[in-house]
Amino acid sequence: MNVSTIGLRRGLKTAAAGSAAAIALGFFSAGAANADTFVPLPGGTITKTLADGTVVTVTMTGESANISGSMGATPLHRNVWVSGSAKVETSGGASGTIQPGYIVACQLTLGGKGGADTGMSSNWEGEGVKQTAKSAGNMSIGPGQAVDYKILDLEKADDFGAEQHRAANPYKGNGSVTWADSTLGVSGCAGYAQARSYVKVTVSTATVTSNVTLWGQPFSIG
Repeated sequence: MNVSTIGLRRGLKTAAAGSAAAIALGFFSAGAANADTFVPLPGGTITKTLADGTVVTVTMTGESANISGSMGATPLHRNVWVSGSAKVETSGGASGTIQPGYIVACQLTLGGKGGADTGMSSNWEGEGVKQTAKSAGNMSIGPGQAVDYKILDLEKADDFGAEQHRAANPYKGNGSVTWADSTLGVSGCAGYAQARSYVKVTVSTATVTSNVTLWGQPFSIG
């Protein structure tokens, strides 16, 4: 995923290694978790009446997050284990799918370039920070990005026997889904990171097709 950056040119005339060391001090102020931290979350409920009178209720319960030290073991890495349960109840025998997931966002990304032999880049989705410093270069810092982590990965063969993957569970009338200790990881994030759960439900009746989304409470992951 490409990230646009904003150049910082305020007196960055020192060697690239020195600049990187100075910025690294800022990473530690982001407060990446070094010990497991359990975060109970309130879940929630939402009720919507469709145009044909069908009543849809989406509820999330037992939601929690356990923030733990990442194997990357640097302030650029985050790791959290999430659990919860969601259900959908409809009147009139509606059908559809229920899909849980999390939006995970990073505050800042770091990058830079100083000619053919010097570069610093960041990809917080998994590659982390790579640096080669052979001469002075310009550093840049830019806005982070939000990524949609889908909790479910349901495998099913299609009509031709090929493997399909789905992130939503089908239901008819009522349905539910539970997840336990699903891991969300962030690498190369040069600032605070935050996550927020959601449950996205599609509803189909004889006359109406609609979507209902329940959002959980945002929480910091360091």
